[in-house]
Amino acid sequence: MQPNVADLEEFYRSASGRAVQAMIMRRLDALWPDLTGQDVLILGYGIPYFNHNSAPRRLALAMPARQGVEQWPATGQVKSLLVDDETLPFAESSFDRLLIVHGLEEARAPGKLLLEAHRILSPQGRVMMIVPNRSGLWAHNDASPFGHGRAFSRGQMHRLMRECGLQPHAWARALYAPPTRFISSISSMRAWEQAGERLWPAFGGVIMVEASKQVLARPPSSHPLLIPALGTLKP
Repeated sequence: MQPNVADLEEFYRSASGRAVQAMIMRRLDALWPDLTGQDVLILGYGIPYFNHNSAPRRLALAMPARQGVEQWPATGQVKSLLVDDETLPFAESSFDRLLIVHGLEEARAPGKLLLEAHRILSPQGRVMMIVPNRSGLWAHNDASPFGHGRAFSRGQMHRLMRECGLQPHAWARALYAPPTRFISSISSMRAWEQAGERLWPAFGGVIMVEASKQVLARPPSSHPLLIPALGTLKP
């Protein structure tokens, strides 16, 4: 069963959830240190992963209808909205940065979601996807949100992005600690992260990949183009 916003909020309020947030943010901040002046969209459930030290020019949190929506922020101008992740209500090339978290693994059609990501991303924009790692322990434990929906290998993500016109630029993994309530402090999670990155780098609980859009040139006609062989042309 797909976690709804109440489930996700409850998880990230727990000690384990806060430790998970810190470990993923450690990687995310290294890849995207500053979003100041950027147009940013977070698709899925991204409230825990917004860097409050940044000042984006425009920010929206789009939450899929199957998951539900949570008002964010609690006061002031609301920036969260409910969307159909296969037909996002944004114009082409609307965003410089797109973060997808707790979204792709639960999508009815991941390819359609990424095609929408391609459409709304600016020509020089970047999309960051955070998905459960098929080889990691977190994908096999439903005590966290990463134990629901699909899990992906790096090869599967690479093929999916290629089919949707996205070119990967940077890969990372996070969550090397086992998904147990006994690993709930940030200090213990950090120790697991440091050990995992050195000793078993392929087995992080989540895969993180940054990609840009490719403009695919398609032929105007499906008819084959016949080119005469050399030497057959006459003056």
